[in-house]
Amino acid sequence: MRKGLPIFIAAGMIVTTFAGCSSKGDDRAAATPTPGGEGATAVKEQTFTFLDNSHPSWPYNKDALVWKLFKEKTGVTLDVQVPSGKIEDALSVTVASGNLPDLMFTLSKGLADKYGQQGALVNILDYAKDMPNFKKWMSEHPTETQNALSSDGKMYLFPNQGIGETNRMNWMYREDVFKKLGLSEPQTWDDLYASLKKIKEAYPKSYPLSFRSGLQYIRNFAPAFQTGHDMYYSFEQKTWRYGPVEDNYKKLIEYLNKFYKEGLIPPDFLSVDTKVWQDLMSTDRAFVTVDYIGRIDFFNSALRKDNPAFNLAFMATPAGWSGGPRKNAYTQYVEAGFMVSSTSKKIKDVMKFFDFFYTEEGRNLVSWGKEGTTYQTVNGKKQFIEKYADVADLRKKTGLSTDGAYILFDYDAHLSLSSPELQTAYKQAPQYDSEQQPRPAFTPEEMEILSTVGDTITKKRDENITKFILGERSLDEWPKYVEEMKKLGLDKITEIYKTAHDRSQKAQQK
Repeated sequence: MRKGLPIFIAAGMIVTTFAGCSSKGDDRAAATPTPGGEGATAVKEQTFTFLDNSHPSWPYNKDALVWKLFKEKTGVTLDVQVPSGKIEDALSVTVASGNLPDLMFTLSKGLADKYGQQGALVNILDYAKDMPNFKKWMSEHPTETQNALSSDGKMYLFPNQGIGETNRMNWMYREDVFKKLGLSEPQTWDDLYASLKKIKEAYPKSYPLSFRSGLQYIRNFAPAFQTGHDMYYSFEQKTWRYGPVEDNYKKLIEYLNKFYKEGLIPPDFLSVDTKVWQDLMSTDRAFVTVDYIGRIDFFNSALRKDNPAFNLAFMATPAGWSGGPRKNAYTQYVEAGFMVSSTSKKIKDVMKFFDFFYTEEGRNLVSWGKEGTTYQTVNGKKQFIEKYADVADLRKKTGLSTDGAYILFDYDAHLSLSSPELQTAYKQAPQYDSEQQPRPAFTPEEMEILSTVGDTITKKRDENITKFILGERSLDEWPKYVEEMKKLGLDKITEIYKTAHDRSQKAQQK
């Protein structure tokens, strides 16, 4: 579609296009390619209409190889339309029209739950019996399955797995500078403090530990202190807890307060955005950070041109205390996925189509493409035939791992395009993973409370934690702060999480 059209016109064009597609493609040629996978059933050659997202960095291309491979393996042609504006707006207008394509793509599970409960989407679980590979995957991945459920116990979005590795975050440090100063990797936060002090002495104008987005990265630090930055599920105690009122959380804030007072983090850390952070990291003013692990290649590739010794490297997570947990927040998941319209006349065939992508063959196809065409196997290891500059180049040239072209994903495909250092980092990082947190779905009534009482609690948390770090409120007042937070309704919020969690577990057991 042309870009720049007003949303309502663009959406109208989408609806018109789908209306035109509805009368064709139901009974095309009777070729029956076998999707593959144990228990999978062949589907007839046919076309599904599909409202997809077009990512600005790797926009949808109707001629991309990935769509041809889909057709070759499953018999399915996807008749794709993409909006000129945001996919969220296009979904809203399309669902409101009632004239839906067979499939739709969303970046948000919340939207899938919303439209599903309005009756616009199919409950995928109703068709699980027709999808042996999907059913097997669900039994093997209970947390991912639970996180895909709506508050009514139904599933309106096909869960994905593997592509979320792109969101993996970890500690990184300037290995060349640590080596130059005779420093070892910190094992604990006390070690971290000692290292930051030494670096500050050597580089007085630096802020050795830097991170972006203000308090947000406390989420990443908290698991090393056996707590959370918000409501979190304690797998040991099998209950929901609110981290920012816990003693362990206070220990973390005490460190950040000390770091702030001694200039070990930027004085304006609350307003450090991506650009400022990149400037600090690239000009010898910051040497330890937490961010997406892919930043190793981002900085090293660019900065070694002028400084061949520059080496941002993976750093093992420091424990909150000696013998404590060396864990990071689990961030490697993506919510985006496919939704199936309840008005589609091809629902059963759509389900068979998706079942293929829960097989190893389907996972391989969306990750690597086709052997002999996009990849080859050398000494038992897959590698792309063409020398792609990076993942974005791969996506643009093949359509692989673009929106609407993945479900299960082998992240080794992306890693194969990375430096040996980044590949090593990805091998080391999982040993510091926290267990993936459940993400319960809430009812509209629960959402209302979370958006009122919950927002007030979050606002007060941020306000007070900021004061504690800046020294504007004494940490001696921590007990008083905890009481203030409890009075805001923490028990009510905790109960909502417990109820939603229990509900999703019961739904999963059905």
